[in-house]
Amino acid sequence: MTLDLIRRDLRALAPYGAPQIDVPVRLNTNENPYPMPADAATAMAVALTATVTDLNRYPDRDALGLRADLAAYLGHGLTTEQVWAANGSNEVQQQLLQVFGGPGRTAMGFAPSYSMHRLLALATATTWVDGARGPDFDLTPASAAEQVRAHAADVVFLCSPNNPTGTALPPAVLSAVLDAAPGIVVVDEAYAEFRRDGTPTALAQLPDHPRLVVTRTMSKAFACAGVRLGYLAASPAIVDAVQLVRLPYHLSSLTQAAARAALAHAPSLLATVAAVKDGRDLLVRELAALGLEVTPSDANFVLFGTGGRDQTVLWQALLDRGVLVRDVGLPGWLRVTAGTGPENAAFLTALQDAL
Repeated sequence: MTLDLIRRDLRALAPYGAPQIDVPVRLNTNENPYPMPADAATAMAVALTATVTDLNRYPDRDALGLRADLAAYLGHGLTTEQVWAANGSNEVQQQLLQVFGGPGRTAMGFAPSYSMHRLLALATATTWVDGARGPDFDLTPASAAEQVRAHAADVVFLCSPNNPTGTALPPAVLSAVLDAAPGIVVVDEAYAEFRRDGTPTALAQLPDHPRLVVTRTMSKAFACAGVRLGYLAASPAIVDAVQLVRLPYHLSSLTQAAARAALAHAPSLLATVAAVKDGRDLLVRELAALGLEVTPSDANFVLFGTGGRDQTVLWQALLDRGVLVRDVGLPGWLRVTAGTGPENAAFLTALQDAL
């Protein structure tokens, strides 16, 4: 009887989440594999200890100090008024859909892409449309613009780099979508810090496009997945609009303190990014050497073909050998996160054995 009370459009859904399996090598959730450096960990511990004594008080509702720090980190001339933060970039995106989506409105993305965008749209009663990519998971300016116009989407989601393919978004595609979209355009840059040299960020286009939103996270490059801090950069008008739907005191004092301490030690925390990128590039080379198809990656993960094998069978074969990767639901493809040197080696050994 309880199930009958659930909204009809939600009844067939399953909660989002990757399998959490205790195995020696976990390369399925795109976490930074390196632990937090000692100086950053100590600073966060000090900040949290100082904050604990004031937990009888509500946190800074507007997180002004944190937003100022985030704006300084992003650069591009951004100010506090152009940045907003919440519990992970997913909450930021949910707030955007609450404001600019909802009943009678449409959101779209280009599959395959981050599946949470669709789930957030459905949860906010926003109609979801799956746009199409080319045979190589590519997206051209003409195709993207045509699809956006056809659906008159109120919210368009783009990813750069895209998850699960790892491919970066060409600036020409973003420009075409911005010209075609009647509503806001959200570029999810969760993995932006891992992009290859010369790959641009959508932040550079913010001054000329008041309907552009760029979302990011501290979960990946900053090795702060447990902190749960995501944020957006946009025009002050969009930041003001998002605050219409934020919950009171939505961002705890502990979260704000931890995130600010991490930002103060950004060089130390981001020092592992180069090692992760080297590991990713190694995986790309070795997978190609095995004769498997590999998509170019600007992220900390690699999407690779299974050589005509059923991806669910190969996924299980790797798991049986103590390595957990991600089956993203693409027939004939699997995704592996770049790990530490020993983790990457263990994955490649298991894969060779499984093949």
